[in-house]
Amino acid sequence: MNTAVNIAGVTFQNPVMTASGTFGSGMEYSDFVDLNRLGAVVTKGVANVPWEGNPTPRVAEVYGGMLNAIGLQNPGIDVFIERDLAFLKKYDTKVIVNVCGKTVEDYLEVVERLSDTDVSMLEINVSCPNVKEGAIAFGQKAESLYDITSQIKKKAKQPVIMKLSPNVTDITEMARAAEAAGADALSMINTITGMKIDIHRRKFVLANRTGGMSGPAVKPVAVRMVYQTAQAVKIPIIGMGGIGNAEDAIEFLLAGASAVAVGAMNFVNPYTTVEVVEGIEAYMRQYGIENVTDLIGGVM
Repeated sequence: MNTAVNIAGVTFQNPVMTASGTFGSGMEYSDFVDLNRLGAVVTKGVANVPWEGNPTPRVAEVYGGMLNAIGLQNPGIDVFIERDLAFLKKYDTKVIVNVCGKTVEDYLEVVERLSDTDVSMLEINVSCPNVKEGAIAFGQKAESLYDITSQIKKKAKQPVIMKLSPNVTDITEMARAAEAAGADALSMINTITGMKIDIHRRKFVLANRTGGMSGPAVKPVAVRMVYQTAQAVKIPIIGMGGIGNAEDAIEFLLAGASAVAVGAMNFVNPYTTVEVVEGIEAYMRQYGIENVTDLIGGVM
């Protein structure tokens, strides 16, 4: 039985990863999860300088998931390389670094700093507010997405994954723009913009008013978007959005994803990622599937 998948020339021992922002860099989870069992650890977003993030409260539970408006709080690339990457080197798993920024130059600085490291791939968070475009996210305009993708590809030493925002009219337009600009792969979906109001205080629950929704409630939207995008582009897709067990993960694979990432459910059950790995293996045994890649795009 072969669970390995290849994305842009990088071979992962299985198709299960962590979703950025839900697993730190693995340190918090290493007492619960054998990181060696995962296809990859996808780190929390890292910027060229430390970011404080948004004011609190910035997390709220909602029906079927959670809202977060953390604001990509991170210690910056210097601390990340010295502390986080040094920790991850101890494990036999691939490392994908999520990169964020407020200008194209911010992204490029991080990409260049990572060029001489052992990082396997870069995941570019284009849901960041583009300060030069009036805070419209890089991933919400096809022209902006094409521009930042092409500039990063010129500098990056590792394969580049563009993480697409679902908060657009046509996800396939964004996917095609990223592919045309040279992206090696896509990851999707990022969170869906949501809001929660406290009716007794008559105030917004989050200090930021809006936040990104993740969790089981977004899964049908995510599966649909992965399927549509798989029909529109030729580059691999890492699917995510509400994955809580192996059945959820297999849905994404059948829809056309080459790998999957577990996000919000890490907060509910820190063992989720390994349980998904084991569940995929059990499914393959049950149905006599020799290669996990035979599942990719398997719906009729």
